[in-house]
Amino acid sequence: MFRSICKAKDIKRENKTVDIVKRRGVITANKVHLKKYPIDNPVTIFNASIMVDEDELIIYGRIVLGYFTYASAVAEFRVPIKDIFNNLFTCHYTAEIVLHPTNKFDLWGVEDPRSYEIDGKWLITYCGRTVNYFDPSIRVERTLPVTAILDKDGWRKLCVFRLPEPLRGFLISDKDAFLVKMKDGLKLFHRPHMRDEKFYLAMSDVPEDIFSFTEFKEVSITDTVLVLEHAKFEDKIGWGSPPVKIDGEYLFFLHGVDLETKVYKVFAMLMNENGEVTAVTPYYIMEPKESYEVYGDRPFTVFPCGAQLIDDSIIISYGAGDSAIGIGEIDSSELMAILDSNRIE
Repeated sequence: MFRSICKAKDIKRENKTVDIVKRRGVITANKVHLKKYPIDNPVTIFNASIMVDEDELIIYGRIVLGYFTYASAVAEFRVPIKDIFNNLFTCHYTAEIVLHPTNKFDLWGVEDPRSYEIDGKWLITYCGRTVNYFDPSIRVERTLPVTAILDKDGWRKLCVFRLPEPLRGFLISDKDAFLVKMKDGLKLFHRPHMRDEKFYLAMSDVPEDIFSFTEFKEVSITDTVLVLEHAKFEDKIGWGSPPVKIDGEYLFFLHGVDLETKVYKVFAMLMNENGEVTAVTPYYIMEPKESYEVYGDRPFTVFPCGAQLIDDSIIISYGAGDSAIGIGEIDSSELMAILDSNRIE
C-alpha cells in the first residue's frame, strides 16, 4: 500500500517488558472541575498530552461528557511541576474546554490530542471523528487528523489532513497523528487504517504554508511511507507522543497491542533528522500494572500521548485504562542506554 523505509531485518524486538517508568500519580475526572459548563466534572478524562510553561505542566486531556456516543472534547488545565513529585493523587484542578466538535471532520468527537511546538508555535493535532463515524453504510474516512494552532484568541483549527484523492476510498480511519519539522520539511506522523485491514505506522509530507492559513482548509498529504512494521507478536502499533529532542535525535514513544491478549504496552524509538530509524528498544519499557491501568473503560491500557524533558527526566502523560490520566517519569540516561544497546547498523 505504501513504500516502506523500514529495515525490518535490522530491528530486533522481543515480547517481554522491563518496566522502567516510575508512576508519579493519576488524575481522575472527579479531580478536574470544568469552567462554564453546567456539569462540574467530566464523565472521564484520559489520553492527555502535555506542554511545559516555566514551573507548570499544561495538560490537554480528552474529556467525555456523556457515554451515549462517547463524543469527546479537549480540556486544558495547569499542574505545578512540584505536584508531580509530591501529591498528585490529592490535588484538584480547574479546566477549560478549548477544543470541541465544530465541523464535519470532528462532529462526533475531538479525541487524543497531541500537543507540541514548532518554530515557537504551539500546536495540537487530534483525531477527529467525522460526520460518517456512526453511519454503517460508509466505512471510509471515519476519523481524520486535524491540527489547531494557539493564537492570541485561543486555539484555532487550521486544517484537516487527507490522503490524495485516489487513496481516500481505501482509508477507514487515520489516528495517532502529530507534525514534526525535519531536515527536509514538515512531516505528518500518523497511523492509517486501510481497507486491507492493515494499520500503517506512517510518515507523510505536508505543505510548509499551513501555519499561514487564516481559515480552516483541507490539506492533501503526499509521499506517505511506512516507517516501522509491527512485530509478529503484535496486532498493531501506533504513534504515542510527539518526539522529544535528545542529543540531536528524535525520541518517540509508541504503543503496541498484543496479538493474543490485546494489551496495550509501550516501547521507544529514535529517529534522525533525515527520517531514518536509528534505534528501537529491544523490549517494551512499560505495561499495565497499576489498578487504574488494569481496570477501566478499556482494560489493560497504557497509551502515551505526551512527553517532555525536565532536567534529567522524561515526564510522560498517558491514558490509563481509558479512564484516567497517568503521569510517569523515566530516567533519560537509562532509556538512552537501552536504545544504544539496540542501534540499527
